[in-house]
Amino acid sequence: MIQRRHALLSLASLPLAARAQGQPPRILVGFPPGGSVDTTARRFAEFCRGKLADTVLVEQKVGAGGRIAIAALKDAAPDGQTLLVSPSSMFTIYPHAYRKLAYNPVTDVIPVAPLALSTCGFGVGPMVPATVKTLAQFADWAKANPDKAAYASPAAGAMPHFLGNQFEHAAGLKLTHAPYRGAAPGMQDLMGGQIASGCFSIGDFLPHLPTGRVRLLGVTDKQRSRFVPDAPTFEEQGFKGIVGVESYGLFAPARAPQALVDKLAELARNAVREPSVIEALAKLGFEPLSLPPADYAKRLAAERDYWGPVVKASGFTSDD
Repeated sequence: MIQRRHALLSLASLPLAARAQGQPPRILVGFPPGGSVDTTARRFAEFCRGKLADTVLVEQKVGAGGRIAIAALKDAAPDGQTLLVSPSSMFTIYPHAYRKLAYNPVTDVIPVAPLALSTCGFGVGPMVPATVKTLAQFADWAKANPDKAAYASPAAGAMPHFLGNQFEHAAGLKLTHAPYRGAAPGMQDLMGGQIASGCFSIGDFLPHLPTGRVRLLGVTDKQRSRFVPDAPTFEEQGFKGIVGVESYGLFAPARAPQALVDKLAELARNAVREPSVIEALAKLGFEPLSLPPADYAKRLAAERDYWGPVVKASGFTSDD
């Protein structure tokens, strides 16, 4: 019995890839390359190389606003070979927005650990005159140009979708929502003048602000972001209650054993303390966040409760 116990302890201490046959571990991402989700996943995968396995792959499962990747995680073996990095919207907002989900956000996945917090921002591109510098001024412009009054988001049913919808109603205007397959293509159209405005993570705006092709009018936290200190919050500009801060987290299949979850959570905790990771997250406009698995699950549950009434008030539902 003692020998067997030592053998099990030794097995648990091995890198996961040494215990699993076949391909290296993979981290699924439900959004296209180049966006903040993909970049976060790749930075975490780099940190895990040599700790989790010699090679850790990042695999795109793009489509349905990130839901395809989550469905793939649900169906994966709970052996640590398949993980997911995802925004929290897919687990906190989608249950209220989509009548038919291919996964249960509570029972089909395990929230292993958060990696970062992201504030959203609302910005405009060259379609909107340079004289528009505030949310109120944009609202006036949108009312005067109803044929151009539209905003992009990274996905229907994602947090930026409903933040834009909240702004629309608070400002008393009509904005056409244009959901994209991730932030990168939406930002391209915003900068190219194909759409007037967009609501995305501020990390999606940061690389493009110096070009002047996109202007950030407001952020959705309760306080200004240190990454864009000149951008006032929605609440500062008189739009009360429009607050949205999203976590980007690591998730495992529901049947993953607790020892594996704890090992992965420790990796995540160490990753967000690593200076090089903190620096990489800062370039995305992300603040590192560390919570134990149980506390992260509680945070997601609280967010689900918060967003339920917001989604209901928007009138958005989908059978897709």
